[in-house]
Amino acid sequence: MSGRAHHRTEDDTVLAAGCVLWRRAAEGGGVELAIVYRPKWDDWSHPKGKLKRGETAREAAVREVLEETGMTCDPGSELPTTRYVTEGRPKEVRYWAAEATGGSFSPNREVTAVRWLPPADAREQLTWERDKWLVTALLGTERLPGTVRPENRRPSSSPNSTPEAGKPEREQPTE
Repeated sequence: MSGRAHHRTEDDTVLAAGCVLWRRAAEGGGVELAIVYRPKWDDWSHPKGKLKRGETAREAAVREVLEETGMTCDPGSELPTTRYVTEGRPKEVRYWAAEATGGSFSPNREVTAVRWLPPADAREQLTWERDKWLVTALLGTERLPGTVRPENRRPSSSPNSTPEAGKPEREQPTE
């Protein structure tokens, strides 16, 4: 949003934070993950955004979930940090696993749709490989209802690898 002061590091890295937001599925005992559609960038991603000055990454992650999805959440384990270059500047995004605790979505200028999907379907719908990788990280980190933890090994591709499969070679936009 314009008019906000955002936090950057000395090397001009843009600092951001977000959550892989989950809830208990209504049926089947498993979980569903929230993914958001950003029409400005024509992508599906996890809720995330830039830190405001004086705000911790965890505070920013919770705020961004509320702003983008309308949901309150309870952050759990920290997930891997992603790093990439966008609009010519390095960006670092810290993520947390977070259980949705209430709220409801209303379309807004940044996010026009939220989908709650089983993990495999969310992974398929997500635009960026680094976001897909975070689903795997969530399933390996959190004890989620009705899920089986994958083996404790990293996926064969890093969330920082480029170019990203399924998306034309272009920089990912900032929030």
